[in-house]
Amino acid sequence: MIRPATPADIPAIHALIRELADYEKSLPEARATEDQLHEALFGAHPAVHAHVATDPTGAVIGYAVWFLNFSTWRGVHGIYLEDLYVRPQSRGAGHGKALLTELARICVAHGYQRLEWSVLDWNTPAIDFYESLGARPQNGWTVYRLTDDALTKAASGTA
Repeated sequence: MIRPATPADIPAIHALIRELADYEKSLPEARATEDQLHEALFGAHPAVHAHVATDPTGAVIGYAVWFLNFSTWRGVHGIYLEDLYVRPQSRGAGHGKALLTELARICVAHGYQRLEWSVLDWNTPAIDFYESLGARPQNGWTVYRLTDDALTKAASGTA
C-alpha cells in the first residue's frame, strides 16, 4: 500500500534514510534528525512531502521524499524526487514502482510536466529499474553542490 506519510511515520522514515545513506556509502553525511524531518514535512511551512510503502501488517518498508521544482522552459512545476528507497528484503514486490506511479499520478493530476531525480552512476540496479519504467538519463548535465565551508564562503563572498 502507498499512502502519504503521517507524523507517526517519522521514526520509520528516519531509519530508512539512514539505511539508504549506508547503502550509498555516505552514512556520516546523513545528519538529519527526526525533529528536522518532522518540521520539514509537517511544520508550519512544509516544503517537502513524503509517501510511504507499507507491508500487509502496516509496517513502513519504503519511502519517497519529494518537493516541487519549476521549469522556466515549460513554465510549470514538476516534482523532484529526493529519495526513493525500499528495504532490500521487500524489493521485487512492486513497492518502488508503486511509489513512482503515485508521484507520476500527482504530476498528471496537477499539470506538472516533469518527475526528476538523480541516481548514483554506480547504482546499476536502480538505473536498470528506472529505465525499465521509461525514465531516461539527462546526459550532458552535471550536478553541482555547495555545502559546509564552501557554502559559508560563497555566502560571505570570500569563495
